This record gives sequence, structure tokens and C-alpha cells, in this order.
Amino acid sequence: MVGSKPFNLSLYKLAIKHASVAEDSINGLKISNERLEFLGDAVLGTIVAEFLFIKFPYRDEGFLTETRSRIVNREALNQIAVKIGLAKLVNEEMKGKNINAHKSIYGDTLEALVGAIYLDRGYAFTKKFILKRIIIHFDVDDIISTTTNFKSKLIEWSQKESKEIDFKLISVSGNQRFKEFLVQININEESISEGKGATKKKAEQEASKNACEKLNIPI
Repeated sequence: MVGSKPFNLSLYKLAIKHASVAEDSINGLKISNERLEFLGDAVLGTIVAEFLFIKFPYRDEGFLTETRSRIVNREALNQIAVKIGLAKLVNEEMKGKNINAHKSIYGDTLEALVGAIYLDRGYAFTKKFILKRIIIHFDVDDIISTTTNFKSKLIEWSQKESKEIDFKLISVSGNQRFKEFLVQININEESISEGKGATKKKAEQEASKNACEKLNIPI
């Protein structure tokens, strides 16, 4: 699956151990894949960002951020984990447990696997793995042509769930040429997320994307 024999197999065993099946603990902290998932998320985001930065030398930060988020979102990672066979290992590890209770377990495990590979083999090997085993499954041009309108998704969800939603402009900083807008989204008067952008519209989209992820709204 990784493309080479692991040096430290214990890292890979840890990568597929979800917190719900973790039995041992150290100082009250369960020995699970959560820390590896945290690391893998950062490494995956960095390598995908580098890939897009090189592939699209004339596109702005908003485009790069949006495209990266479409690649590393939980649903996409869930599907890739199934394609590369990682889901089978997770199912075996979770035997007797309700996997459906954890919607993003395959994608989370894939991130933990990336973290394990990074610790075991280093950045260059991890980059090769991500480019050849993860990004290869994406049609980047198709992603660009079907960019999600996160604000519309969020409004549609709020109407379906009978929630009151408010997009609040918090601040505008910078000068006349380069401005940064900060938007906050409140649902039923409770702050859910914030987003920044060069325009109010972009800030609303970023805040909406963050809200969709926090509320587990399918993208």
C-alpha cells in the first residue's frame, strides 16, 4: 500500500488504531491514531498546497485554498482510503464495533497513515506517496469546474433544519488596494465559524466552508 517495506511497523499499527478501540493509555491519554492524524493532516495539506502552487503559478490564494480544501476534505479522503485498500485494515481492526458511528473514520485513518509514513520515511518519501497514491485519484480540472458554493450549501441546510443563520461582517482591514474582510457566521445567535478573504463574498465562502466542515454538512 505504501510502496516500500516500513522501517518502523509499530507506527503503521498505531495509524489504524481508532480511539474507540484503544485499550491502553499513558497518563490518561489513550494510545490511538489521533496524534498521527493531527500530524498527517498538516503534512498532507502542505504537500497538496505545494503541488497546487506549482501546477497553477498564476492563480490567487483564494483559488489555491479552495482547490486544496476540495482535495483534502473528509469525504474525498474516505473514498481514497477505500480505493487503496486501507478501509479493509480499518474494518479488521474495528471488528465488532459500529463503524457507521464514525463517518470519517477511513479518511481520518488515511491522514494518520500519512503521519506514520512521514515519521518513518521522511518528507520526500511521503510526498511521493501522496502524489502517486492520493492526488492521482483526483481530476483537478474537474474539481476546478465544479467548485462548491459553500454559502448556498449552508443556507440550504439552515432552511432544511429550520435554523436562523446570520452572516456578520466583523471587520475590514488593510488599505484601499489590499483589503481583508472578516466574516462571522451565527446560527441561532451562536457563533459557528469565521472566514477571511480579499472580498466580503470570499470571506463569506471561507466562513461557510468552515461551518460546513464543523457541522458535518456533505460538500
